[in-house]
Amino acid sequence: MIKKTDFLVIGSGIAGLSYALKVAQFGKVIIITKKKIQKTNTALAQGGVASVFSEIDSFDLHIKDTLDAGDGLCNKEVAAMVVKDGPKRIKELVKQGANFNKQGNGEYDFSLGKEGGHSAKRIVYAHDLTGKEIEDTLVKNVEQNENITILEDHIAINLVTFSSSIRSGLIVTQSENICCGAYVLNNKTGKIETFYSGVTLLATGGASKVYLYTSNPDIATGDGIAMAYRAGASVANLEFVQFHPTCLYHPEAKNFLISEAVRGEGAVLIDFEGRRFMEKYSPDKELACRDVVARAIDSELKKTGAEAVFLDISHKDSGFIKKRFPNIYSKCLEHGIDMTKDPIPVVPAAHYMCGGVATDLNGQTDVQRLYAVGETACTGFHGANRLASNSLLEALVYSHRAYKSSVEEFKSIGNKVTVTLDLWDEIDTTDSDEAIVVSHNWDEIRRLMWNYVGIVRSDKRLHRAQRRIQNIQKEINEYYWGFKVTFDLIELRNLATVAELIIKSALMRKESRGLHYNIEYLEKDDQNWLKPTILKKSF
Repeated sequence: MIKKTDFLVIGSGIAGLSYALKVAQFGKVIIITKKKIQKTNTALAQGGVASVFSEIDSFDLHIKDTLDAGDGLCNKEVAAMVVKDGPKRIKELVKQGANFNKQGNGEYDFSLGKEGGHSAKRIVYAHDLTGKEIEDTLVKNVEQNENITILEDHIAINLVTFSSSIRSGLIVTQSENICCGAYVLNNKTGKIETFYSGVTLLATGGASKVYLYTSNPDIATGDGIAMAYRAGASVANLEFVQFHPTCLYHPEAKNFLISEAVRGEGAVLIDFEGRRFMEKYSPDKELACRDVVARAIDSELKKTGAEAVFLDISHKDSGFIKKRFPNIYSKCLEHGIDMTKDPIPVVPAAHYMCGGVATDLNGQTDVQRLYAVGETACTGFHGANRLASNSLLEALVYSHRAYKSSVEEFKSIGNKVTVTLDLWDEIDTTDSDEAIVVSHNWDEIRRLMWNYVGIVRSDKRLHRAQRRIQNIQKEINEYYWGFKVTFDLIELRNLATVAELIIKSALMRKESRGLHYNIEYLEKDDQNWLKPTILKKSF
């Protein structure tokens, strides 16, 4: 059976839900999400949304900060567009019901925070649960929309594409790759369903689960990036993986982030003897950009052999700390750490993919009728290093632009294209009897990526990682084609694909820039590498 819809949205974070609400005015929408609808990276975002709302701030300053953080690789046109459109999109969220902290009675008189790399206070926030506030608001609106169907516990396997040849006389001059839906595993029934769509949007989030230590939830396995690449879309800048400097270090605290906003409010980084060390690495100290702070901590840990450094905000008023960071305070207290009195043990962890599926200014990929937004995409906004709290901003702006563009594309499609879709073929496959293979490969990938493709890299380590991932890929492919697909196998396959793409991208870039730091090429090479790294599958 083939399920048909006008718009297919894969992912349920800020980008996917914002887009779905808007396109639902023009057609039927199906949202596919592999866990529950609120199980997203968006819901875990603590800090806030960066945007200009202060009279002492300006678009020019925000653009400059974004370009400086991006270390020469930001698309200036994109940066200007996103920054200038930001206030409108945040006001939209308020109209939809989102409540952000305020300092006055005006509707948009927001309290504003400051984070690393920002020259002014411009972080719009809801205490330290900004992402949850946004996610809750969007989910409530989506659930009330009659044109939107939500399918939880569904994981996309592959995009469905077909080629359309363009002829000039009797000669084929061009062949266009067109997306018309996806094959999806219904994890409740174990059945694979075929979805046909007029327009497909990838909003599956990032891929930081490819690393052993990460701030991301288990769902962040790079599904959208891997599927788009297999379908023939270009991917870009995947060597630029942002490691957040301050993830809580505790054996029972899985993936819990200590927001950069804590440093923005005056917290300092100290070593195990209580000494500050960031002044050795940057004049901006704790408020340097994330790549600088993460490398500094990594360097301190390697020099001292310590397992963690410490983030100390205990010199601030305890009442202020509890009010400003209620979630972080509560979580630390659960693990025996009173942040009003004690420094918090922290380590860097993989956090955000600055690269992804390459798109234009409207979120459109080079596969027709396929869009990508949010962390899944590489728009050119973040360059070689994302400025703090610019990710939710980008997701809002690009989901709006993708909505505008895809609605026009949907209208132009009409009934012009008719495609006969094949159902999923499970002939000659059997139920898996070696689940241990999946768990072993999952663990091996994450460890080799952490050890060889982490904060500090070398060509020797990268080549070693490449050889190992190629062997793992062969094993996974044999398993994939011989057995019925499962949820875990789909994620593993995507994780391995993204790992291989990150390694390839890192080997291509013969310099150190932003988040990519190679000890064999310590300097930036603007003459040869002031450009994105592009990978595209050959068929």
